[in-house]
Amino acid sequence: MKKHILVVDDVAAMAEQYAYDLRRLGGYHTRVATGGREALEVLADEPIDCVILDLEMPGFDGFDVLRHMRDHDSDLPVIVYTGTGDFDRCAQAIRLGAYGFIDKAESMQRVMHEVSTALERGRLASEVKVLRARVDAETSLVGVSQPMQRLRDEIRRLAPIPSPVLILGESGSGKELVARDLHALRASEGAPFVPLNCAALPETLVESELFGHERGAFTGADRTRRGAFEQAGKGTLFLDEVGELPLPAQAKLLRVLEGGELVRLGGERSISVEARVVAATHRDLEADVESNRFRQDLLYRLNVHVLRVPPLRERRSDVPLLAQHFLTRICERFGVPAKSIDDEALEILSAYDWRRNNVRELRNIVERLVIATADDVVRAVDVPPEIRDGSSESAPTAPNRTFTELKADAEREIVLAALQRNGGHVTRTAEELGLADHASLLKIMRRLGIQRD
Repeated sequence: MKKHILVVDDVAAMAEQYAYDLRRLGGYHTRVATGGREALEVLADEPIDCVILDLEMPGFDGFDVLRHMRDHDSDLPVIVYTGTGDFDRCAQAIRLGAYGFIDKAESMQRVMHEVSTALERGRLASEVKVLRARVDAETSLVGVSQPMQRLRDEIRRLAPIPSPVLILGESGSGKELVARDLHALRASEGAPFVPLNCAALPETLVESELFGHERGAFTGADRTRRGAFEQAGKGTLFLDEVGELPLPAQAKLLRVLEGGELVRLGGERSISVEARVVAATHRDLEADVESNRFRQDLLYRLNVHVLRVPPLRERRSDVPLLAQHFLTRICERFGVPAKSIDDEALEILSAYDWRRNNVRELRNIVERLVIATADDVVRAVDVPPEIRDGSSESAPTAPNRTFTELKADAEREIVLAALQRNGGHVTRTAEELGLADHASLLKIMRRLGIQRD
């Protein structure tokens, strides 16, 4: 994939000449800005991989651009250039975060070398982001998209609260990871996390697994057994696919949630339980209540707090991060040399719908790629045909959607969410998004078709 270079110089002829040479010699896509504020608008509107920045500009100069990028935690590589020969000022730019500097009189070959090196630095910085996401101390959820940031914020807010939590999400979207994060951020050291898959339990054993049984309670009960509630102690009981519980078990679960006590099967003594219950389902429990498949009173006990895990198609910008994460983990587990995924393959993975099994489906595809690809780099041709063609057994995807269109959808979602958080106030929203001013946000809104109310 061609890289995008932004050349910033108040002398338009100089900027255009650099842009022309970069296209001719390096095959790069180029953009030109003739001032610092225009440069920030371009950075806000378009994907840029490297910036060549003139320091000496009237008004908002190169130093102001660097300060703005530093204040907004931008890790975009910047090469500053100067025609004054004042390298002390270039050193000052380096301290502000610039990657390197060149003199305007230097050959284009030197410029090309600096750009190539800066782009490699940007690639390494992206890999560092992947590693940071993997070792995030607060969460096992990988992703930097707005939906995932909101979900992590909600997890932190609910973690200390002992009330039940209901996690909604499609199959493979990461509901158990959310439950484990709720537990990890709340529990004292050593408190257990007990997962129970309600869909995998035979109906005859559901109550025994949940509440335990006394010796002789039924045929085969040759010893007393503690159920999941007792095993969880003061920790967390995670009821996965709670919508699959049979109605008799739902009634007893409701009684335990209301009274904080249970009686083992075949027993008479009440046992106090303190575990926090976190339930998850991919089903529409409201519809199940209407069809008498799920108790309404139990639903009201479980959904005191609700967390919705976004499907992967609603956070496509996280797909490259997830794919790199899985690739690294799987290579380590299989003991094979580390591999990478090129940009074109990542675009294909990002464009796919992942409707069948979400993050779990992506992980399975990455494992197939690790096994099937002999080279150190996974390329577009290595991606399975059903993914390249965008097919999905559960539901067809929109045909012929380009990466640019998908990116615009993601941008539109980010802007709409920020506007909602700020009550539609354009200036505050622009500040939150790190834009130069409200005019920059209005320009983006016009491009995305978002109208001011």
